[in-house]
Amino acid sequence: MKQIILGTAGHIDHGKTSLIKALTGTDTDRLKEEKERGITIELGFASLALPGGQHLGIVDVPGHERFVKNMVAGATGIDMVVMVIAADEGVMPQTREHMEICSLLNIKHGLIALTKNDLVDEEWRELVIEDVIGFTAGTFLEDAPIVPISSATGEGLPELLKVLDELASGIPAHQPTGLFRLPVDRVFTMKGFGTVITGSLVSGSIHVGDTIMVYPSGVTSKVRGIQVHNLSVEKAESGMRTAINFQGLEKTAVNRGDVLALPGSLKSSYMVDVQLNFLKSNEKPVKNRTRVRFHSGTSEIMGNLILLDREELMPGDSIVGQIRLDTPVTLVKDDRFVIRSYSPVRTIGGGHILNPIPVKHKRFRDEIVTGLTGLADSDPGGVIAFHVKQSGYAGALFSDLKLMTNLPEKQLQTAIASLLANRMLVQIDKENRIFIHHENMDSLVAEAVQQLRNYHEKYPLKAGMSKEELKSRLPSAMDGKLFTLLLNHMKKTDDIALEEDMVRLFDFTVSMKIDQEDVSRKILVVYQESGLTPPYFKDLSKTLDIDPSTARDVLMHLVEQGKITKIKEDLFFSNQAIADLKKRLVDFFQTKEELTTPDFKEIAGVSRKYLIPLIEYFDARNVTIRVGDTRRLRNG
Repeated sequence: MKQIILGTAGHIDHGKTSLIKALTGTDTDRLKEEKERGITIELGFASLALPGGQHLGIVDVPGHERFVKNMVAGATGIDMVVMVIAADEGVMPQTREHMEICSLLNIKHGLIALTKNDLVDEEWRELVIEDVIGFTAGTFLEDAPIVPISSATGEGLPELLKVLDELASGIPAHQPTGLFRLPVDRVFTMKGFGTVITGSLVSGSIHVGDTIMVYPSGVTSKVRGIQVHNLSVEKAESGMRTAINFQGLEKTAVNRGDVLALPGSLKSSYMVDVQLNFLKSNEKPVKNRTRVRFHSGTSEIMGNLILLDREELMPGDSIVGQIRLDTPVTLVKDDRFVIRSYSPVRTIGGGHILNPIPVKHKRFRDEIVTGLTGLADSDPGGVIAFHVKQSGYAGALFSDLKLMTNLPEKQLQTAIASLLANRMLVQIDKENRIFIHHENMDSLVAEAVQQLRNYHEKYPLKAGMSKEELKSRLPSAMDGKLFTLLLNHMKKTDDIALEEDMVRLFDFTVSMKIDQEDVSRKILVVYQESGLTPPYFKDLSKTLDIDPSTARDVLMHLVEQGKITKIKEDLFFSNQAIADLKKRLVDFFQTKEELTTPDFKEIAGVSRKYLIPLIEYFDARNVTIRVGDTRRLRNG
């Protein structure tokens, strides 16, 4: 059977609570103050079995202007509304504000209950009905039934039940989705049970024994029991008024406005991107950064309205914008919201969430405004592509895209698979399912090519740049997996060549200028002739009267060619001299197992300043191994 939630709306003292009591027998005014003052302050709850067998969960909301924030909280998840208008007073200020709130929350089904019908004559009733018809013109209740009733006498209640039954049959069932969410509207403790949380289950389902998380605090607890319509059940589904009893959860750990969901399934954010309708009924415009009260789900949070493409918002305008909040909120795409002015407090607009976890946008960026505007009408592929592109080099997580699209998991997987097949997206991490937009990948390739080109121009004698140095010159938001993917991609497309830890442009070759070739010959002669007693590099550049920078570039090129061996930072030998010494060293171990420092000095025939670096070089190259004060042949 479909799960339907009915909500009341209307001005204070127009008989909302009396109507619910007449229909269900439940007095939803449970607080002492409510009974003493005769007005509804907090949300009230009841259930109703319709003649056709359909059960309704009922939320009774306050009508007083001081408690509109509670009314907005109660309107979350409502499928159908009864707009209550007293026949003796007609349309009043809170009637109008409640109508605006219901419209902003995209409630599409409802009726008008003309209460206190026993207090007026027929002529007055007809005048009020005419007023109501004018009031509802152009709203979602324009063609809704108007049912005169009296909660005191019972007049019209059978007709009202019949209309409710007909409307309920026409309301579509909630679409199944795997993302369990329940905005908390009430928290209390019951003796013998502990903490109980109630709310309208807006999506997904929950079972006894499930572990849930309270957002944004991150507190977790296990479901001990579930009630729907005052009956214990093992499972609650989307569209149900639900009470959940938790194991070991402190009442102080949960507040109205929090959201219950599975651990790790949601993210909280201090910002939301929105599509906002600024009501025509507003008397004046608002400026950028205007302080507002942001209502969504069951929460009320203070924040600032950021106008991305203008300085002022005029009555009747519809825009995309960003709201920056004082405390985090936990939402998904297409959640509805209402904003109310800071002071005096009244409803000024509302709309739906475009991105629940955005980055901070700079104003007057056409691509941002155009992109956000397109989110309202784009197909899933377009929404996904926009968000992945906005994620830059960090990429977008699959889990984040679930919140940004509010798509069922299988549908999201199908859409992403299509984008991957069309090469619109690139997957950079299979385990965590992270994706980057192809345009961001292309810009990374261009940046890497430019960095390598600059490097080759600056160091024409170096065979290439180390991978680590190239990574350090690219955007910091890029992680190691993306860098590896980038190198592999560029290698496949022949943009680069990889040689062990070195990267170079594919078409780059080392080439010396005539003067550098002359320097190369001079350096090589010096090292070949000096054998195992070469000059230190700092002395070499002075002796040959060569610019140190040029000399080092040429020398390192000779090292890369395998003609010179680097022993330590300032000490180099000809490769032939090192090869000859290695042969004599290995030959020594043909007759002896251990080598002492004096033995090595006799083999090399050099002073201590060369002796120690040379024997340590052979240790480092795994020719010898030090054992105490002696060396052994590592492979001997």
